[in-house]
Amino acid sequence: MNKSLFLMLAFVGVVAARAQQGGTLTDNDYAHAENLLASGTEPFVDNALGRPNWISGDRFWYRVLTAQGSEFILVNPAKGTRAPAFDQAKLAAALSSATGQTVNANHLPFGMFRYSDDGKSISFRIEGKAWSCDLQTYALTPENGSGGANTMGGGGQRSNEEVSPDGKKTAYIKDYNLWVRDIATGKETQLTTDGVKDFGYATDNAGWKHSDRAILAWSPDSRKIATFQQDQRNVGDMYLVTTNVGHSELRAWKYPLPGDKEIAMIQRVIINVDTPKVIRFQIPPDAHRGTLSDDISSSGGFDDVDWSEDGSQLAFVSTSRDHKDEKFRIADAATGAVREVFEEKVATQFESGRSAIDWRFLHKTNEIIWYSERDNWGHLYLYDATTGKIKNQITKGEWVVSRLYKVDEKKRVLYFTVAGRESENPYFNQLYRVNFDGSHLEVLTPEAGNHTISLSPAEDYFIDTYSKPDVAPVSVVRNLQGKVVVALEKTDISRLVAT
Repeated sequence: MNKSLFLMLAFVGVVAARAQQGGTLTDNDYAHAENLLASGTEPFVDNALGRPNWISGDRFWYRVLTAQGSEFILVNPAKGTRAPAFDQAKLAAALSSATGQTVNANHLPFGMFRYSDDGKSISFRIEGKAWSCDLQTYALTPENGSGGANTMGGGGQRSNEEVSPDGKKTAYIKDYNLWVRDIATGKETQLTTDGVKDFGYATDNAGWKHSDRAILAWSPDSRKIATFQQDQRNVGDMYLVTTNVGHSELRAWKYPLPGDKEIAMIQRVIINVDTPKVIRFQIPPDAHRGTLSDDISSSGGFDDVDWSEDGSQLAFVSTSRDHKDEKFRIADAATGAVREVFEEKVATQFESGRSAIDWRFLHKTNEIIWYSERDNWGHLYLYDATTGKIKNQITKGEWVVSRLYKVDEKKRVLYFTVAGRESENPYFNQLYRVNFDGSHLEVLTPEAGNHTISLSPAEDYFIDTYSKPDVAPVSVVRNLQGKVVVALEKTDISRLVAT
């Protein structure tokens, strides 16, 4: 069960139990229930793995809370090492000297930092001020401007912009049209000119949520953008009135409701960036739908599109309004011509995965990995992208593929999590691998429990955190053969239990 939900239910349970006793709830009752929320329990949980921050060479660092305070840990899976990210005592002494305030090594006044490119220094922010620390001498240097640990990976990227794969450009919406900005020079270039209100490019509006960010997919070479012009001109309006002291504010946006004749439609396009040109797909508009939900960006980006490595083709899936009809298509990026590869129709509702989109276009071999529940279980299938015919069913059995993590085209191996094969609990997920032809199915995380997986950037290693409802999480790093190469953390809840 999700920890936040568990704590919320515990809170409700304490209050409800007290109320059922017929007494009057007091401040002490609420204070007792509040202590069971995350703010009251997390300080008693030690050695839980913090968020991994990946750096070069598949290394990563994380911050772990202990009974004494916190530690910053650096992990190198290739060398099998886990060590302090830096000398916290030396840094605390340097900060005490520089600020005139006593700094405890176990309670450093920051939670995030950034390594320099050469790894010889780190930068961080304390109370809005940026610092750099030389890891050889532990000399501190104040940094000018707004740099520091809070701008990691931004490269000048603004919150509503999508950065290109080469890191040189960003794409964004301006006046209903799509623009790009050169990060180094700041030069802005308009890519489209015919976008208007309620018929703009890359619009992020699913009805129940909307934003100013652009929904698009850059080609691998950063020279093209796959997106759409969203037509919501005939969609009904939704109105909300704010509740506040004084005059309320009326807010309105396009929001189709069940039974409405009109919903938002998308006209798919590819846009050349270097010499701006809009290439429209030679198909009728698609419904604003994805294979995971009614939102074409429910996964965080432009859903159900997959570029070929050379940027010459774009594979995509068109979903009907009722999610019962899926059409797998491939578009020519130069002309907009579209070839329909295959179609899957279902009686209920199609979903391409449980927590993520689990289909892939393999341009080099002209194949498709496809997720389907056609045999009453969620499994993976291999298709021929030329003929649209099934080559073979990859996974099979009375269990569910819960997420496809990695496709190794060269070795023709898939890595994915499975639910339902662990006899102790059908909701426990474990990582498996299997060959494209369905042979050599192998579990990589054999320990009983629910396994959460985080692949390294180069996908040569993965962090595995596993637990049970009655067993606290254990975190390790494994290679792609499932071998543990680094033991990370074993969560300790003894102080929590003692309360």
